[in-house]
Amino acid sequence: MAKVMLREDAGVIYFYIAKKDMEETITTIEFDGEEQWGGEVELSNGEIWWIQPGPKKLPKEEVCKKLND
Repeated sequence: MAKVMLREDAGVIYFYIAKKDMEETITTIEFDGEEQWGGEVELSNGEIWWIQPGPKKLPKEEVCKKLND
């Protein structure tokens, strides 16, 4: 599990992990509504992470879990 900063700029959602100094964009997302947002997401580097579904309020800090290596 990692603390992640999520932000949106011009329709692109950025996924940043400060501890790794890694910033990627989210390419696919399981739930993409305003009230139900998150779930399984794929990043531009191919990694798959889990974001607890909830209302889409960006920017925000979230604890996320990596699902693949």
